[in-house]
Amino acid sequence: MARVTVAVSPGLLLLHRLLRRRLAAAALLVLVAVLAGGLLAPWIVPYAPQRMDILHRLAAPSRLHWLGTDEFGRDVLTRIVYGARLSLLVGGLVMLVATGCGLLLGLLAGYVRRLDGVLMRVTDALMAFPDILLAIALMAALGPSLIDVVVALATVQTPRVARVVRGAVLVLRELQFVEAAEALGATDARVMRVHLLPNLISPLVVQATFIFAAAILTEAALSFLGAGVPPTVPSWGNMIAAAQLYMQQADWLILAPGIAILLTVLSLQVLGDGLRDALDPRLRRLMR
Repeated sequence: MARVTVAVSPGLLLLHRLLRRRLAAAALLVLVAVLAGGLLAPWIVPYAPQRMDILHRLAAPSRLHWLGTDEFGRDVLTRIVYGARLSLLVGGLVMLVATGCGLLLGLLAGYVRRLDGVLMRVTDALMAFPDILLAIALMAALGPSLIDVVVALATVQTPRVARVVRGAVLVLRELQFVEAAEALGATDARVMRVHLLPNLISPLVVQATFIFAAAILTEAALSFLGAGVPPTVPSWGNMIAAAQLYMQQADWLILAPGIAILLTVLSLQVLGDGLRDALDPRLRRLMR
């Protein structure tokens, strides 16, 4: 009897390998819950994020307000759920912009030798500044808005992606399949698009998860320092900044958004480690 072979898509195979790791599966579950909460916020929380109730200001966690209320009587759980929407939006946009720009710069620097020196000196100059200081300087020049936050954080993260891509391209361009394509007359653009880009997917996916986590953490730090999104926008960083004055009498105001940031960033880091292990064939052999 002939054996029937069932084709499995690479995405499903990667998901199967990822879910075999319990920590990675738990991290993915947390991120799905955070994403679902952010997307479904208007339908799953009982209050509006800006609804004030002065009579119940600084109320402790109770049945009506599971995580208490803030100094204006606003429901903390509601603002955390709406803050997840902002954090994931900023993190996702920064990840896409930084990954795209870093991929382009890294490909050009790694494959086109005459551009390597110029592009890498620019990235070295940007990486010489601490992330938070460079982000604050860019926000001071651009202004406090969501788009400006994305632009500033993407500028900070792009050089790191470019460095990773350049290092991978420097190795790939010396391999025989690239030399064969060049010998057959393939243009530089075709070599980069057809032969190099598919081999960069694995490191890019892993790097993207770390950029996502770093963007969420840096956005919260900028909002905490007053250099991020406007204070009226519900975000985890703004909540922690406003809670400083009430730490002694209402510690839940700072604990709740802090735990939300910790769980989200930690889950992204664990997911990145799991993706690295699932995509690396050498590590997969060691895990068997």
